[in-house]
Amino acid sequence: MTMRKRILLLPIALMALSCSNSRVPTGEVPDHISSNPYGKGPALEIEMTKGDGHNHPLMAIWVEDMDGRFVQTLYVAESIGKGIFQHGDPSRGFWMPGEIQRPAALPYWSHKRGIINEKGLYLPTPTNPVPDAYTGPTPGQSFILHTKLDDQGLKQFNILFEINQTWDWNEYWTNDKYPDDEEYKTSCQPALVYITSIDLDHPKEEYMMHVIGHSHYSGANGELFTDLETLTTALHIAEMITVRPVE
Repeated sequence: MTMRKRILLLPIALMALSCSNSRVPTGEVPDHISSNPYGKGPALEIEMTKGDGHNHPLMAIWVEDMDGRFVQTLYVAESIGKGIFQHGDPSRGFWMPGEIQRPAALPYWSHKRGIINEKGLYLPTPTNPVPDAYTGPTPGQSFILHTKLDDQGLKQFNILFEINQTWDWNEYWTNDKYPDDEEYKTSCQPALVYITSIDLDHPKEEYMMHVIGHSHYSGANGELFTDLETLTTALHIAEMITVRPVE
């Protein structure tokens, strides 16, 4: 059996237990997913409550040290992590999985990860994918990710969360804003980046993530842009994101 079993719905009993701390609206049960179950480091629960702008966005969650250096990916959407999209190949007259590179999708994560593929892009490919333990389908609703770090000695670190909703045009990010940039057209409003800092020597019960900026609109670089005035529905893909250390 391969690690393709890594993203699973957890047992109902665990779902009921975790829902007692959940922030999702009454009546909505969040998806429970897991990643890196064999990690040796601290265990975390990362909960995202979807907002009105949520419609199957792509996302990545990762760890950095307190100086902003990339440590590891905790979770990334499988299509980005493998370089294969379910609707990627229409050559037979219907959609089939196919290899696609989407540099505009999650560029802050991909550049932080710092691995250049054979095509010169900061993206995973089918020949050099993110390991199965850290990838999975994008949840269709609010969710709680149960995950572990790899480094058991890491006590102070940052958790970052990048999220991008495709084709979310607005009055500023219009469909003809960059007519010659095909990558921009796959993203529209650029990806948003959230962060929180964790200190396990003085742990809190819960850490709230806050938005710190957006990525480059077409993924041309790994810069973070802090001006959010032009963002509208993108700010409501996620209504709330929290991190909870697990004993």
